[in-house]
Amino acid sequence: EMESKVSEGGLNVTLTIRLLMHGKEVGSIIGKKGETVKKMREESGARINISEGNCPERIVTITGPTDAIFKAFAMIAYKFEEDITNSMSNSTATSKPPVTLRLVVPASQCGSLIGKGGSKIKEIRESTGAQVQVAGDMLPNSTERAVTISGTPDAIIQCVKQICVVMLESPPKGATIPYRPKPASTPVIFAGGQAYTIQGQYAIPHPDQLTKLHQLAMQQTPFTPLGQTTPAFPGRSLGSVAGKQRSSIVLPVPALTLFPCICPGLDASPPASTHELTIPNDLIGCIIGRQGTKINEIRQMSGAQIKIANATEGSSERQITITGTPANISLAQYLINARLTSEVTGMGAL
Repeated sequence: EMESKVSEGGLNVTLTIRLLMHGKEVGSIIGKKGETVKKMREESGARINISEGNCPERIVTITGPTDAIFKAFAMIAYKFEEDITNSMSNSTATSKPPVTLRLVVPASQCGSLIGKGGSKIKEIRESTGAQVQVAGDMLPNSTERAVTISGTPDAIIQCVKQICVVMLESPPKGATIPYRPKPASTPVIFAGGQAYTIQGQYAIPHPDQLTKLHQLAMQQTPFTPLGQTTPAFPGRSLGSVAGKQRSSIVLPVPALTLFPCICPGLDASPPASTHELTIPNDLIGCIIGRQGTKINEIRQMSGAQIKIANATEGSSERQITITGTPANISLAQYLINARLTSEVTGMGAL
């Protein structure tokens, strides 16, 4: 019954399935000079797109009629099995690990995939012999979840067919925010208008995105002192945002002249100090971000410790304490201000 359901609608139902893959897996799918993916596209008839970017994870999107999608999946699963077999010929491992694929599925469809009391997912596991797991949490900054399938290539293909049936029967509800993998994060040092990342004991000029952020910060210097109305906040005084903090945000960072960077020398950084800001309650969410993603980003990029006090009854403001070197603090303040500016002016995420 399951088969006929899919094949009846097979020719006229176009589906899009998204897969999350590690860089190594993507390399295997692309093949030398793109030969492998070209062959997969031609033989399956599906469109196969691979997300750009220097990220540890990439999104592979497969679109087409259901039968074309199944062919593409079969080719990917068999390619991964071939990779496992090849890697085992050089190792001492005796048991063969299963092929594993990760689908990215809108969270609104995951309930149908799990079924009442887990009945649907249990049925899929039992009838296909594949292991299926739906992640409990959504992928960062998205409304999608990872669904991991592992087993033999044949079990995986049968499993994908059944998942497609569920997805066709229960379309996503509302808008889906797709998951976009982030570039690998490494520590960053700003010096002389250039951003550097530390790799081993060397400082290497960082790709342009963070350099641009730093240049932007430098252009804002001297910053309008916090506590005055700035053009970026139409009609809204920043007095409440400033709180006790009345200094300009200045971002000159000590010049990094050592190249390669001798990391022990970094211990000679200025002593840590503390700054406090108060932020209106209605704006604190845009600084914290979903599940703390934004505040963690600001902590990572600035290198400062940032603590947000709990809301106190009767107060419309929250206190933020920033601890670190003057350079860390000024960068953290700049990033917090940039988040607030983008929120108030409706520019969206920085």
